[in-house]
Amino acid sequence: MSQGRKIPHCMQEQHHALSEPQGLEAAQVSKALEETSSCSSHPLMPGNLKEALAAGAPSTPHSLQSAYSSYTVTTISSSKSDKCFSSQEKETGSASSKSLSETEGLPTDPLDEKVTLLVQFLLQKYQMKDLITKADMIGDVIKEYKDDFLEILRRASECLGLVFGIDVKEVDPTSHSYALVNKLGLTYDARLSGDEGMPKTGLLIIILGVIFMKGNRATEEEIWKVLNMMDLYSGREHFIFGEPRKLITKDLVGEKYLEYRQVPNSNPPRYEFLWGPRAHAEASKMKLLEFLTKIHESDPACFPSQYEEALRDEAERA
Repeated sequence: MSQGRKIPHCMQEQHHALSEPQGLEAAQVSKALEETSSCSSHPLMPGNLKEALAAGAPSTPHSLQSAYSSYTVTTISSSKSDKCFSSQEKETGSASSKSLSETEGLPTDPLDEKVTLLVQFLLQKYQMKDLITKADMIGDVIKEYKDDFLEILRRASECLGLVFGIDVKEVDPTSHSYALVNKLGLTYDARLSGDEGMPKTGLLIIILGVIFMKGNRATEEEIWKVLNMMDLYSGREHFIFGEPRKLITKDLVGEKYLEYRQVPNSNPPRYEFLWGPRAHAEASKMKLLEFLTKIHESDPACFPSQYEEALRDEAERA
């Protein structure tokens, strides 16, 4: 076992029944993605992105992260040891009985607007494949809040990582220039195939995570159950991810990130998703598990089966 990893006290007995999402949690996922708190319409956005996002009303970046936290708890709870549920998850569960309207009147952080604008600015740079500099971020977006640059950049980076599956990396400390790179070492770039929309890596990471947590294969029904929570439905165009069935059964399968096949001996035919060869070659299972558990302040070792598999994967990559 790898040295230096913190191992919390976890019971080895695992839950095998995927907990049903509470109505409010599913609503939060749907609402947050539709409103896209960090990506609401703004003049800084190029025309096509601006129009695609204009349907959403401004909110706060925290609502997106809260919604994804609810989704992640639902996705991975089937494998988590009983004593690993954090106090945050318990609070989230108790808070889910409150309506969203109860929180609408709470004061908002004045930095949230700048975080929203910075996410939009960075997505525009991603589309244009332009260089990103600290000077541009301060001069074009942050302006009078320049003393809070690091905090605003941190929050924007968290949102980009959670929703779009991309990290903001400083590539030149001297000129303070940055680049947007895919999480988990994935090299998928829809722009290479003429897709000028927003990054799709976030959805790929979610699907890979569901497959991994489900024992390295997930039925089509299990995948769509999670995607429906995110307001992604077969045949319905989504303003971030496009038509999801085409994306996951054609594009991501064609890129060798996913394998989509008939369940052996199923009659009538049923289908399942597995990791494709490119996912096995590029994605670290430990980094994926760390990403999923970090969202709600858990620990990879709270998932004994997946954690041991991730350790073996790390050893093979060493």
